[in-house]
Amino acid sequence: MFKNIEKSTVLKLVEQIEYNTGQVSSKTLSQNPNVSVTLFSFSKGEEISTHTSRGDAMVTVLEGLAKITVDNVDYQVGAGETIVMPATIPHALFAVENFKMILTVVFPKT
Repeated sequence: MFKNIEKSTVLKLVEQIEYNTGQVSSKTLSQNPNVSVTLFSFSKGEEISTHTSRGDAMVTVLEGLAKITVDNVDYQVGAGETIVMPATIPHALFAVENFKMILTVVFPKT
């Protein structure tokens, strides 16, 4: 189920989370053992350092520009673009400029 978001309403996801200077902010929209959907906003220069996930993680940038590193390869990902970070592969995110994204993680069945 979805939470923290209006239902039966046309929304612009980019408007559902605000920037907070000097911070990475998040808003969970759905989370269960199979999938997680989260909105993020990054102030310019903020980052999430290298880590792994047990599920495939798909980032869609809603606004701005990010440097997303997957398995030591850097990608510039801008508004309207998507990249999938495969499960168990190291990845990191860095805000080249303020950016907002939606992250969908699909977890393997346990």
